Amino acid sequence: MERESAALVEAVQNAGAKVRELVRVGFEVQTKSDRSPVTTVDYEVNRILHEMQCREFPQDGWLSEESPDDPARLTNTRVWIVDPIDGTKALVNRMPEFCISAALVERGVPVVAAILNPSTDELYTAVRGGGLFLNGACVTLSPAHDFNPVIMVSAWEFRSDRWSTLADTTRCRPMYSIANALALVATCRVQATLTIEPENEWDLAAGVLLIEESGGAISDAAGKPFVFNQPTPRFRGVIAVAATADKDLRANLQAHAEHARSQPERKRAAP
Repeated sequence: MERESAALVEAVQNAGAKVRELVRVGFEVQTKSDRSPVTTVDYEVNRILHEMQCREFPQDGWLSEESPDDPARLTNTRVWIVDPIDGTKALVNRMPEFCISAALVERGVPVVAAILNPSTDELYTAVRGGGLFLNGACVTLSPAHDFNPVIMVSAWEFRSDRWSTLADTTRCRPMYSIANALALVATCRVQATLTIEPENEWDLAAGVLLIEESGGAISDAAGKPFVFNQPTPRFRGVIAVAATADKDLRANLQAHAEHARSQPERKRAAP
């Protein structure tokens, strides 16, 4: 997978340079049919990455938040799954948490991944079986000594106090990009990410590989592993735990997720 990884890293770095340019000179913001924002930054990143895939790996499939979904991807063994900007609201509000997230999935499993935070110029990469890298250097994890770990949760769930019962043992922090949150869990800068809200395949594909290559654990909110390139590319929730987390944290978060899932659906505020 060296060729695939090198091509992805180059494309993501080029896309990151374009992001920084557009943030500097300005960009347009539109509203999609689901009332979520999309910007010319999203579209430019999507173009750069899709051109790489078409040029270098034309036989592969493509799934991106900002491209029409082509059902032909379901017949491909390999599919590139991309979120050009994960955390578009953070981008619009100039919060330094938005990321470019891209992965190559083979037979439903991520095998190459890259997440770039253009604001901090941090590039997280992984090839299955090869470990976790940050800006080209292999990440070495140190044991954690945090008895009140930081758990990143969706901003909406944070505002709704869904996870208030965690306050006795953890510190919840809102996340504005799940790709960014998963990268922080992979590098053990936070100890976990938790949500029972729906997540798309492009939100998670790269982060799943980063977590797994770091030695952490990740599943949907019901504890099931992720299988990508599904007809409906959507999952229910995420529980990701850092490799250095307390051994009981995963089970604790699973119990809280199961309790929350059993409660009546809360009406979500408009984005």
